[in-house]
Amino acid sequence: MLAVLLFAAACVCHTAARYTPDWTSLDARPLPSWYDEAKLGIFIHWGVFSVPGFGSEWFWWHWQGEQPPDRACVDYMSKNYPPGFSYPEFAPHFHAQFFDPEEWADIFKASGAKYVVLTAKHHEGFTNWESPNSWNWNSVDTGPHRDLVGDLGEAVRSRSLHYGLYNSLYEWFHPLYLFDKKNGFKTQKYVMQKLLPELYNMIVRYKPEVLWSDGDWEAPDTYWNSTEFLAWLYNDSPVKDTVVTNDRWGAGCGCKHGGYYNCDDKYTPGHLVKHKWEKCTSVDTLSWGYRRNMKLSEMMPLPTIIVDLVQTVALGGNYLLNVGPTPDGMIPTLFEERLRGVGAWLDINGEAIYASKPWRVQAENSTIPVWYTSKGTTVYAIMTAKPPNPKLKLLKPKTSAATKVTLLGNPKPLSWSPVQPSGGIVVQLPELPYTPGQAWTLKLENIQ
Repeated sequence: MLAVLLFAAACVCHTAARYTPDWTSLDARPLPSWYDEAKLGIFIHWGVFSVPGFGSEWFWWHWQGEQPPDRACVDYMSKNYPPGFSYPEFAPHFHAQFFDPEEWADIFKASGAKYVVLTAKHHEGFTNWESPNSWNWNSVDTGPHRDLVGDLGEAVRSRSLHYGLYNSLYEWFHPLYLFDKKNGFKTQKYVMQKLLPELYNMIVRYKPEVLWSDGDWEAPDTYWNSTEFLAWLYNDSPVKDTVVTNDRWGAGCGCKHGGYYNCDDKYTPGHLVKHKWEKCTSVDTLSWGYRRNMKLSEMMPLPTIIVDLVQTVALGGNYLLNVGPTPDGMIPTLFEERLRGVGAWLDINGEAIYASKPWRVQAENSTIPVWYTSKGTTVYAIMTAKPPNPKLKLLKPKTSAATKVTLLGNPKPLSWSPVQPSGGIVVQLPELPYTPGQAWTLKLENIQ
């Protein structure tokens, strides 16, 4: 009986354990399992910056923040807008009149993504929801006159996708932030009066399962009150058991503190990383936000996206692929084509991606580039180029008498032979079917 009581007490203590507002405690929180299993997410950069649609989502800063100003942005404004035109005057033109959240959610579902992350607020400070701390600089008071965060969240979740929100900690031109910055971040007027009340409100209201933080690098985490906020998020928030966060919580936190690691935009470690990480990248290689003058040659080709996804997953990462909608609420056709192409490839090869784990060897290139993922004793060899002949030699797998080889999308077993008793396999490939992604997956069962 005493043993039972002690066990029960231990369970209660474990259940009641709380995270303290310090990195040692917060970094020890296990990542909710859904995130690692998901592998693929869609990122959406959308805001007032979509209206000028020039340069990037950093347009306001390049035009009026950095010194000297970006000449291309200055010329763009002088040629297309009257003298004295201010950035906030773009907001009423952020109409989103064609925004159909159901249609967007259908596209994201068709992409094979398992989670979606929308910009709730970028560095310009405009919120895509009715923030009580952003009066007249939000999507309900001006522009679309609708709750973009809420409308998309409802559509995404109705398709069993996880919903996340991007939030910039800093705002380029907020007076309170500039006051704190001038004081060397020794004061926290912006954090206490704007940032934190807005963050708490957003989490309670929309219950995002991803909180993608950004805009942290100018000040330390102590200025942002990051550890206190994260302790609340993990202990008491309505998403405490399911939410995941990244590592952008203050200067020096990247690749060191937080939930999963982003490290840098388009982070590509090139080797297996023990800590869970995510690569965020954009279909438009020059911008995260919509650009009116984007060209086909500046877009990621579908085969490049597939290889990038495969390499990221093989090395233990998640892949967050960005699109920038137009100010009237459309996902550009080229972006939609890329997303649906990824989904078509995953329809056949998704077994090698979702809920997979890195194998003991992540890649080999004895004949063609091959990336490995695994599930128990099943190994997936993803060929990211077409083999020059129908006999494919792989040196890393160790076979047994029970080994079985198939090509995903074709259940017929393939003939194979060992290279030598210590390891290696030669597979007789069938005629490989056409795939827009130009990548094929061998499923090797009972492999060491």
